[in-house]
Amino acid sequence: MSARYYRELRRSDYLDGLPGHYRVHCPGSVSSVSTAGHPRAKDQHVGTQIVKLKSIRPAFVSFVLRYRVPFAILLGVLLVAYPWIVRNPYLLRVATNVGIAIILASSLNIIIGFSGLFSLGHAAFYGIGAYTSALLATRLGVPFWLGFPAAGIVAGLFGTFIGFATLRLRAVFLAFTTLGFGEITRIVILNWRDFTRGPLGIAGIPVPRLFGWSFTREANYYLILLLCAAVILFVYRIYHSRLGRALIAIREDETAARSMGINVFGYKILAFTIACTIAGLAGSFFAHFQRYVSADSFVADESFRIITMVALGGTGSITGPIVGAMILELFPEVFGFLAGYRQVIYGAVLITVIVLKPGGIVGVKGVFEKPRATRRSWIAQALLPRFNGGTR
Repeated sequence: MSARYYRELRRSDYLDGLPGHYRVHCPGSVSSVSTAGHPRAKDQHVGTQIVKLKSIRPAFVSFVLRYRVPFAILLGVLLVAYPWIVRNPYLLRVATNVGIAIILASSLNIIIGFSGLFSLGHAAFYGIGAYTSALLATRLGVPFWLGFPAAGIVAGLFGTFIGFATLRLRAVFLAFTTLGFGEITRIVILNWRDFTRGPLGIAGIPVPRLFGWSFTREANYYLILLLCAAVILFVYRIYHSRLGRALIAIREDETAARSMGINVFGYKILAFTIACTIAGLAGSFFAHFQRYVSADSFVADESFRIITMVALGGTGSITGPIVGAMILELFPEVFGFLAGYRQVIYGAVLITVIVLKPGGIVGVKGVFEKPRATRRSWIAQALLPRFNGGTR
C-alpha cells in the first residue's frame, strides 16, 4: 500500500463528519464519504453518485444529542445525589462496583479498541495493582494516597515488560501469551505464601483516610465517581490526540502507518502501558474498598468478563465500554437467579455480539457521540473535487 493511498485515506476522514444522511460513492476514490448538506454535493454532483440513507440514531438518542448540555447537567446532579436518593448501603456498593468495572473496561478499550491488539490477561494487571497497594498498606503502613499511584506504576512496569516481550507477535500469539501471563500471576500469588499469604489472601486492608477522617461508603462512592470521570476524560483526550490517531492508523493498517513514519512498536508499547497502569489504579481502589484481596478475584474469568464488557458496548468508542460495563455489572443484580450460569451467559453474549453486531451496542462511531463536523466542513468543501481528479 503506497503512502499516497494512505494520504488520500486520511484526507477522506475530514469528509466523514459532514452533517446529514447522504453518502457519496466517488469513482476512483479510496472510501465513501458523508456529504449531506454540502452545497456542491446537492447541486453539482461533480461526477459522484448520491444515495440518501436513513438515520441510524434512535429518536431518543437524537433528542439527547440536541439537548446534551442540560442532560449532562441532569446526569451529573443525579450521580452526585445518588447516595441520598437510594439511601441503601447495598445499592451504593453496587454503584461503586459499576465504577470499577467502567474503569477496567475503558482501560482495556485502549488496547482492543484503539490499538487493535488483543489481551486475555488484563485481570492480571488489575490484580498486581490490588496486591501492590494491599501489601504496602498492611506491611509498611503506606497510606492509600501513596499506595494508589505506586500500584499504577508497578502495574504499568509489568505492562511495559510484557509489551516488549509480546507486542511483536501476531494477534493470536499475543492473546495466548497474555493469557499465560495472567495464569502465571495467579499461580505466583497462590504459592508465594510468605509474601502474598497464598490462598488466604490479604485481609484488614485499611480504608482511605483524609486529614484523619476514614472514608465511608458515601466517600468511596464519590471517590470512584471522580476516578471514573478522570479516566473517561483521559481516554477521550487520547482518542482525539495525536496518540489516538496514530493508534487508530496502526489498528487499520500497520504497513500504511509505518510508511507514514509512525513508530508502530513504540505506540503499541505506550498504549499497552497506559492501559495496564489504569487497571492497576482500579486494583488499588478495589483493595481498599473491599478491604480484602485474594487470587480468586483476578482469575482468567475476570479477564473474559472485562473483554465482554468492551465487546458488548462497542470497541473503539468512548461510551461503548461504559454501557457494556453497566450492563454486565448490573445483570447479576437484576437476574440473581441466573448467577450459576453467569459464565455461560457471558460467553453467549460475546458470541452473539461478534456474529450479529461486531461493532457492539454503541459501535465504533457511537450513537451517543456526535461527529465533530462543523469546524471541518470548509476543509471537506475544498477537498471534495480532488476525489474526481479535478481542481477548484
